[in-house]
Amino acid sequence: MKKLFIAIAALMVLAACNNKQGAAPQTGGEDASNVNAAEETTTYLAAIDSFLVNEFGKQYAQGEHCVPLLNVVAADEQKEDDILVWGDFWVFNYNLVGDTLKCVSGGSHPGLMHVRKTDNGFEVTAFDQVEDGSRFLPTAKKIFGDKFVPFQAVNSDEKGREKRRAEGLAEYVKKQGLNATMYQDTGWPAKTLATE
Repeated sequence: MKKLFIAIAALMVLAACNNKQGAAPQTGGEDASNVNAAEETTTYLAAIDSFLVNEFGKQYAQGEHCVPLLNVVAADEQKEDDILVWGDFWVFNYNLVGDTLKCVSGGSHPGLMHVRKTDNGFEVTAFDQVEDGSRFLPTAKKIFGDKFVPFQAVNSDEKGREKRRAEGLAEYVKKQGLNATMYQDTGWPAKTLATE
């Protein structure tokens, strides 16, 4: 359990881009996942990353890099055919301009991921998503249940979100070998990526 907590804590990253609601999908952009196919199914967290890029990343205005950011609230690994992962999941598209990742689009997708282990790794089989607007609170309470209070704490922690965002983007930049040291949302000053 301690190992799971450490793994989740290491991968807990959350973003807040200027454009929470996605722009209309555009075609012609690169497949922005930039994730090594062999790594996509190594863990269920990597499977969630892949799901976010493929299911949600393409719904937004496209960029050169699609970065999934996870903030896991809780996980239940008791059943290999239905691993439950509650979290506030984000996906953002960026263009690299000089040494700065400039946010093009993106948004938040809180909810419950259903993941199963297969012979080839892991795959997301279903996603129970919290709804928008007046349906946010009732659907969040239903989906998160006894995990609703921790979800609220994560969801309202702006400083924590920005810290995890900088860390997650720094990890993405390192894995992709990008020459980026900053990230920036439209209309806001650039911020430095987290360093070790």
